[in-house]
Amino acid sequence: MATALITGGTSGIGAAFAQQLAAKNYDLVLVARDETRLKETADELHTGFGVEVETISADLADRHQVLQVAARLADQDRPIDVLINNAGFGVHSKLLDPDTSRQEVAVDVMIRAVLLLSNAAGRAMRERGSGGILNVSSTAGFMTMGLYSAVKAWVTTYTESLAGELHGSGVRVTALLPGWVRTEFHQRAGINASKIPDPLWLDAEPLVRQALIDFDRGKVLSMPSTRYKILMGIAQRAPRGAIHAVSRMLSSSRHS
Repeated sequence: MATALITGGTSGIGAAFAQQLAAKNYDLVLVARDETRLKETADELHTGFGVEVETISADLADRHQVLQVAARLADQDRPIDVLINNAGFGVHSKLLDPDTSRQEVAVDVMIRAVLLLSNAAGRAMRERGSGGILNVSSTAGFMTMGLYSAVKAWVTTYTESLAGELHGSGVRVTALLPGWVRTEFHQRAGINASKIPDPLWLDAEPLVRQALIDFDRGKVLSMPSTRYKILMGIAQRAPRGAIHAVSRMLSSSRHS
């Protein structure tokens, strides 16, 4: 039986990945900070799908704890077949706020952890000649809405680069680029999502279902929903000045 390790697997998109992979008969390794929520989620998945669920309580902002998760990914006696780097959070602060601590944590969780965990998984999978890494990025990476956009632009480019390095190795690599998804993500970040137009909202379950189809097909970039394919296609071809203007407008509405 195959095993998938999912960071941030107890809520939102991560929980949807856990449920859909469990339904495909994957055993799971869930990584999150909240031990109580980890245990509850593991019990629900084991009871509901009959799969084995291992839990690792880890703060991915702590490099030592990230390396402990990396060691689990590198363990060839208990191979991880799929890594899903999903852990993350919205960043409400502005780039020039005096306190940059929240932004530094974001870089640790959404860049450094992705780098270290993908490195460990990629080397182990390449040695076996099989496996897959799926990094949850965002369409925000095409925009210029502060640190979150910058972080997700890095995740997308890093994933594409890793896919190139692992090409022909038997290891598939995909970046998932969702738009706005109905989860607790925005509430946790303190972002005012009420002004986001309804047509831009996506539901986690169909999003993840399409992402897994794209992943299985070996697509390097997965952007579920036709509306976002069209919007981001326009964004990639639009003058950067127009992207800057739209980004300022969106950022202003989210903070108001």
